Amino acid sequence: MKDAPDHQQGSEPRRVIGVWRHRDFAIFMGGLTPAAISSWMHRVGVGWLAWELTESTVWLGAVAAADLAPILLLSPLAGALSDRMSALTLVRITQWLQFAQAAALAACMAAGVLSIELLFALTLALGVIHAYSSAGRHALVPLTVPREMVATAISLDSAFFQASRFIGPAIAALVIPVWGVFGAFSAHAAGTFFFALAMHAMAQPQRAAAHRGARNMLQDVAEAVGYVRGHAGVFPLMIMLAAASLAVRPLQDMLPGFADDVYGAGASGLAWLTSAMGAGAMASATWVAIHGRTGGLTNMCFLGGALTSLSMIGFVGSDHFPLGLAFAAVSAYGLNTLSTSVQALVQSRVEDRLRGRVMSLYTLIYRGLPAAGALGFGALAEWIGLRWTFALAGAACLLACALLLPYRKTMIAALETRRARETEA
Repeated sequence: MKDAPDHQQGSEPRRVIGVWRHRDFAIFMGGLTPAAISSWMHRVGVGWLAWELTESTVWLGAVAAADLAPILLLSPLAGALSDRMSALTLVRITQWLQFAQAAALAACMAAGVLSIELLFALTLALGVIHAYSSAGRHALVPLTVPREMVATAISLDSAFFQASRFIGPAIAALVIPVWGVFGAFSAHAAGTFFFALAMHAMAQPQRAAAHRGARNMLQDVAEAVGYVRGHAGVFPLMIMLAAASLAVRPLQDMLPGFADDVYGAGASGLAWLTSAMGAGAMASATWVAIHGRTGGLTNMCFLGGALTSLSMIGFVGSDHFPLGLAFAAVSAYGLNTLSTSVQALVQSRVEDRLRGRVMSLYTLIYRGLPAAGALGFGALAEWIGLRWTFALAGAACLLACALLLPYRKTMIAALETRRARETEA
């Protein structure tokens, strides 16, 4: 007899409404929303300022890498730390550090001393903080709701974060022409301050203690790597996510070059391209949240990988700005369908004692690998141009999804069936 799909009880709308009845989840999302919106205003400001100061795709890639590269080195250790301490405490500490970085960036801009080198250094500092804040966030969200609501909570978290990708850049498009990038940086300082305060209104969620004994953190990381490598469903998911993160995700960091060189649309064009991607990602995350269960998410991973690759190829082949906006939105829809589905599947299966470490590997792949992609593709674009660079990248991601397709049924059995859920528990 075949294993039945792992469907949760209750209708999809009821799950979406029910998750908000959990106090800590509601407080977390209420604090995250303004911080996430201002974070995307900040990202638009940083990208545009880097391009305005240098007009170099190499510097553009370097600044993007400064934000993302620390995750490659620090994320596994951050995950081990989040399994050894309270996830809420880790989030509180990192939010105050993000506020300090945002305030310093705004102050340097106001003083007129913000060079490309200083922008790089402050962005690098934020990247270090992000490695630990991401580990804390991924560990904290599932602890604010019962286990059967984890997939819905994660998807709503993603939906709100992706909504900020639409709202934040749209606001930046209005703010930057009037107050310059200083306005975007100041808004980020205010948003992170509010989020840090909100975290002190949350209770300490209960969790299973990590069974670490006398082991050091590197041994803890090795245990998580072994878990991922040995899981018939999680390992192929991580490979697929790695291909998209390395080849497709860096497109977002090269948007200033497309906005200026390809479309001639300036800072406002950059903001609208970023907003289009945010709208597509928000629509995707909302759909996954309404779906509300793990059944069917593996197929959505494959669909998302193929969709983001094909639409990115369409984006780089278009000269028409409205058409470019549409392709950007569809590409982000596909990428977020893949990333959110991967996160929901993994979070629904992993034990609490391993959660921080395993999800730190997810963060390393999704936020760390794009740093290598941004550097590599930024350098390649100087040689063959932005369009050919990302057309080749889209084709590479599509090929990776095709090579993993024969493992689809094995992945579904390991991730979506009731027997898989009982085994992980």
